[in-house]
Amino acid sequence: MFAEALFFGFAVLSVLGAIGLLVFRHPMNGAMSLVVTMISLAGLYALLSAKLIFALQLIVYAGAIMSLVLFIIMFLNIQESDLPAEKGRWLYQLGGIIVIIPIASFLIKIVKSIPGSKATIVGSGFGGVKEVGLVLFQDWLLPFEIVSILLLVALLGAVVLAGKRRMSK
Repeated sequence: MFAEALFFGFAVLSVLGAIGLLVFRHPMNGAMSLVVTMISLAGLYALLSAKLIFALQLIVYAGAIMSLVLFIIMFLNIQESDLPAEKGRWLYQLGGIIVIIPIASFLIKIVKSIPGSKATIVGSGFGGVKEVGLVLFQDWLLPFEIVSILLLVALLGAVVLAGKRRMSK
């Protein structure tokens, strides 16, 4: 019963953090909402007994990558005047709500229709270093490397854009 309460707590916190990411106007507030989502996802991984994924989620995503994102946001020094006008924003939010409600209800129907969708006991090797390493570096090596290059290019692009903006002032 306690594990179920933790699951629903982490799930609600994760969804609220994701909603905050979309709703907050300033990028720093959105990034902090994303940190909340990443930490709550780590809690969900811990409940699944995926110790390695739990640690990686906290250290790599909630720690290193979000620190990098926050550093870039602070480096760009976005002021309130740099943000787009508030006019018409509610229309985009309403459109997002209209789109997400059928998608969410469809996903809930799918999850409820899965027979035996209760939690099951997993083996002792589940989420271990060896199992994750084999899947990551054998089956998913190319996508893993592409994502790392994409993150590097995004970082360099943010630095270049910030440098151009500072030079033009």
